Amino acid sequence: MHKKLSGFLNLPTAIFLAGLMVAVALIYATGKDIIQPASPAQLGGPSQANVFDTLLAGSDYYVRGNPNAPVKIIEYSDLECPFCKKFQLTMQEVMSAYGDQVAWIYKHFPLDSIHSKARAEANAAECAGEQGGNKSFWDYLDRIFAITPSNNGLDLNELPKIAQSLNLNMQKFQQCLTSNKFASRIESHYQEGLEVGALGTPYSIVIAPNGQKGVINGAQDYSAVKKIIDTALKLK
Repeated sequence: MHKKLSGFLNLPTAIFLAGLMVAVALIYATGKDIIQPASPAQLGGPSQANVFDTLLAGSDYYVRGNPNAPVKIIEYSDLECPFCKKFQLTMQEVMSAYGDQVAWIYKHFPLDSIHSKARAEANAAECAGEQGGNKSFWDYLDRIFAITPSNNGLDLNELPKIAQSLNLNMQKFQQCLTSNKFASRIESHYQEGLEVGALGTPYSIVIAPNGQKGVINGAQDYSAVKKIIDTALKLK
């Protein structure tokens, strides 16, 4: 584990750390898609030590649920990752169970070396969000995960079909898609993911009500995520 990530997990509240250890321990059982380890320079140095304090700065991401929820989960995800597809269902269950107590923030972390289509799909989801806002973004995302066989298996001809099913303006969508309009946003998310320790997907940062942070590493099941959320909700 990189030193920066190790320091990040040294939370002063022992109970939260204990809950997070459940997630770390389960990674080998649930899996994740990985990339080659990043260099120390990619992961950032002391000058970027405050990156965890700025994860929610700006407005270049979409939130499912109450943006002011006491617990926030920032997921770095790849639309062609089979483990992300699985975790998508887990997080949908979380949102159904916790309502306004949890905010789910989605950020892109395309694994180019194994999923060359992931960036195009991420751009398509952003194009949907540009037209239809938060709902269209999440509806588009859900649909991709529902139909992709994962591991670069989605036919990219499906991207405009999904947009059409959501009643988006097809001329605007196609222009956005072909121009790769949101390439810089996707790359920004990816670089941020590297800085906070992501070397694979899904990789999620949990922010408790008191600001303490921890990691859900890999596609944890609902029971593991629930333990972490319940523990985080107590940190006020």
